[in-house]
Amino acid sequence: MRLHPCLALAAAAATLAVGAFPAAAVPTAATAAGPAAGPVLTAGGAAVAVGDVLLAPLAAGTRATFSSDATGSTGVFCAVSPFTAKVLANPAAPGTATSTLTGLTFGSCTANVTGVTSVRSLTVGNLAYNVAIGSAAGHPVTLTAGTAGPIQASAVLNSWFGTLTCTYQLSGAFTGTADNTAHTLVFRNARFVRSAGSALCPGEGYFSAGYGPLTDSTLPGAPAVDVN
Repeated sequence: MRLHPCLALAAAAATLAVGAFPAAAVPTAATAAGPAAGPVLTAGGAAVAVGDVLLAPLAAGTRATFSSDATGSTGVFCAVSPFTAKVLANPAAPGTATSTLTGLTFGSCTANVTGVTSVRSLTVGNLAYNVAIGSAAGHPVTLTAGTAGPIQASAVLNSWFGTLTCTYQLSGAFTGTADNTAHTLVFRNARFVRSAGSALCPGEGYFSAGYGPLTDSTLPGAPAVDVN
């Protein structure tokens, strides 16, 4: 039997603010045009500061999926995948907040691929990645490679044919959206192509996952993050 339908690999942050004058305050020239815009990201009503650490697990009841096609039915599925990022900039909205993705790991992984008996490991390479979260409609999220190299992931699999190592790199854009209701970052069908490994590994794969709630672990109580 062949080992073709398989996985795709990769790897793998969000939020709002307020302000007002006392009723008796007399507007100055600087405020006559209205209050200043709040930052793109807030957490618990406070601005997310540069240097704050954002954390998110996989959204409850979901898995990170590395599939052989865009349907997501066959491949590798991971029940654990914490996400860690450090804020680099949080300008006034409308605008784009940026951070660096310093941690993305995968655990409790299984596969439903013919010929694969178990998943030994799934890891991302070339961290840190760049994360941009926009205040535009739909709150777009974009991951791009950092200085270490392209976005990359490798799976080590136990199979009928022995141990297989499959390495993939991102092909095209790695994009998603932020949601303020569930405080999640959702990525769907980011396409990867095989860059190294056994010929038994599929030539491409697709990554999908939802991370949340996204929280600011630096602020007291680690409040959820919103996108303004």
